[in-house]
This record gives sequence, C-alpha cells and structure tokens, in this order.
Amino acid sequence: MSQILISEMQIAIEEELQKQVGILNQSPTVEYFEMLKYHMGWSDELPNRKAGGKRIRPLLLLLLSAARDPNYSWENALPGAAAVELLHNFSLIHDDIQDNSDMRRKRPTVWKIWGIPQAINAGDGMYALSNLAILGLTENHQQNVVNKVAALFNKTCLNLTCGQYMDMSFEQRNNLTLEDYWPMISYKTSALISTSTEIGSILGGFDDNGQEICRQFGHYLGLAFQVKDDILGLWGLEQVTGKSTTNDLVTGKKTLPILYGLKQKGAFANRWFEGNISAEEAPLITEQLAREGARKFAEDTVDQLTALAHKNLQIMAPQVSVGQEIFELINMLLKRAT
Repeated sequence: MSQILISEMQIAIEEELQKQVGILNQSPTVEYFEMLKYHMGWSDELPNRKAGGKRIRPLLLLLLSAARDPNYSWENALPGAAAVELLHNFSLIHDDIQDNSDMRRKRPTVWKIWGIPQAINAGDGMYALSNLAILGLTENHQQNVVNKVAALFNKTCLNLTCGQYMDMSFEQRNNLTLEDYWPMISYKTSALISTSTEIGSILGGFDDNGQEICRQFGHYLGLAFQVKDDILGLWGLEQVTGKSTTNDLVTGKKTLPILYGLKQKGAFANRWFEGNISAEEAPLITEQLAREGARKFAEDTVDQLTALAHKNLQIMAPQVSVGQEIFELINMLLKRAT
C-alpha cells in the first residue's frame, strides 16, 4: 500500500487548508484572500502542490496520529494539520521579507508582488488562521487534549520567532562556531517539525513517554532536514530544488557547511572574511569548501541525525502500514537531489 495513505492525506490536507483560508473569500477581503491563495499555490485552475510546498509538517502530524490506535481516524486531526502548515507559511512570508528574497519555489514572493506592508499583514493573517484552526480540534477531541495541544502550539510560535532572531543576528557576527548553529536550527526549523509529531502523538493517544519519543523523532528529523537544506543551498541541482546555489555565500548565511569551512581557517575562510562574494565567484568558492571537507562533514551529519530519528521511530513501534509510510516520507525528505 506504498504511498496510498500519504496520497489520501495530501488531498485531505489541501481541502482542509482551503477551508480554513477560505474564511477570507468574501467581498471586502477578496484581494487579501488572493494573496494567501497565491502563496499557498492555489492560484492556478488546479492547486499547484509544488508551488505550495510539500506539506511535510501536516503529513507528519496525521501519520503520527494514526501510528498507535487503529481505531483513531486521522481525519479528526486535520484541523491540527492545517494549523501547523498555516503557521509554517506565516513564517515563510515574513522570512522572505526579512531575507529580502524575491523568489520562492520559482515564483515571485508575496512581498515582491503586493509590497512589504501588505505581505506583513498576509503573514499575520496566516498566523491568526493557524490559531483558529487549532480550535477546530474541539469537535472530535476532549477539551483537556485540545488545551495541551494549543499550549504546545503557542510555545512553538514563540520558538520560531526566537530562531528567526538568532538566524538574522548571526548574519552580523563573525565569531560564530558550529556549537552556535544547533540552538538556532532547533528553534527555527526543528521546533515545528517536532511539534507536528508531538501533536500527532497527543491526538492519537500516546502516553507521556510515547509523546516524548515522538517529539524526539521529529526533533532529529527536523535537524537532519535543515542540514540537508544547507547542503542543497550550496551543492543542489537548481533545476530540481528551485533553490539558488549561490545565495548563501552571497548573503553571508551561516549554514553548517560554511561554519565548518570557517573553522578550518584555510583558503575558504580567508576569502569569506574578505567579504563581497559575487554570484559569479560563488561556484569556485563552493568547490574550495568541498575540498576542505565541508560537504562530507554535512552529509555525515545528516546520516547521524537520520539514524537517531530512525531509532526513535523503532522505539515508537507504529502500526506496520503507517510505519512504512513514515519511513518512505523520511527517505523522500532526506534523499533530495544533489
């Protein structure tokens, strides 16, 4: 039954997201709705999942909700799945502004089309919608369960902003170490992925110990996902990923491979500290970074973190069919083209 459950969930997630965002589809706010609709990848006649992203976080939440109790219907967790995806997209809209990124997934970003003030407001709208979506869980879950989920969700909202603060502040610092990197991505990237798996486990009836195992699974998966993204940012196939392989060097992003290269204090570090790296020069500098061992270090780190995620998945012992779907999703996330 490979991919069958995931395909069903993807369709249901998209329908739930459209329902939640559709609140704004009324005469006074039609253009506002169009802004969010565009960002979510729904502006074409048929929804464009590539333009809207992979929906990783809601998929993980639904899969974890179905992992323990065969009598639990994952459809009951759909409002929570929509909430984490809306929260993720709130952060993306604001990140694009803060990073001055004018393209996302090969399309102009919201701020590039509608301007920065309206884009900030669109991100705020996504945030508000995410909190409204959480309330939808009360239809099929006890209030104490929803309260626990809501508390975790809002703590994660704060953590995301802390991670973004660290990421932006790092751009102005030249004394960062590899040790500084881990708290930043734990807040910025891993937090929402681990929250997705933990919320799924809460809704699906795991006990406290099981919830912690599910959280750790998501934590290590989130760290591995970010390091893989760092690798793609330097050595990925742009035509496949849609991600620039020069931007991290040009903008001075402190990713894991770059911090490793700085630690070596070799030719790469010398050129980095001179500053003003151009897009034309970046490929040669990337090659130097690989020669100094940064790519291998990052790839080995992904393997180590993935092993820790798999270890927690095994301890979790999900239902066989669901476990296979989770395993395939992990492979899809971490085997992206380089």
